[in-house]
Amino acid sequence: MNAALLRRFASLALLLLAVWGATQALQLWSARQMGHEAAAHAKPGDIQMISSVTCVYCAKARAWFTEQGIPFSECFVERDSACAAQYQGLLAPGTPVIVVRGQPQVGFSSQRVLAALKPPQS
Repeated sequence: MNAALLRRFASLALLLLAVWGATQALQLWSARQMGHEAAAHAKPGDIQMISSVTCVYCAKARAWFTEQGIPFSECFVERDSACAAQYQGLLAPGTPVIVVRGQPQVGFSSQRVLAALKPPQS
């Protein structure tokens, strides 16, 4: 390869890296904004998470709630018979089940949690 072609390739690689970095920063900022908004709307008792000990998505949800200061309770289907019964009653296909103000959500989505916490639009 000649020097001009190498410079073009390096420039393109740097541009792609910059775009990727900006995208990552925007996603992080967006997640934090959603977390702050969810924390402002959530009251103790609003959110219950039905978890499994080995569930990686449960760990992700737990970390997000904790990092954002969002009050939630959690039970584990393997450790708590009442939790297991509640889980079975919901006929959920997997964990986590996030119950926001009585409404179950299968899987974790910060956007869905925030939408369930926000007051209805008039």
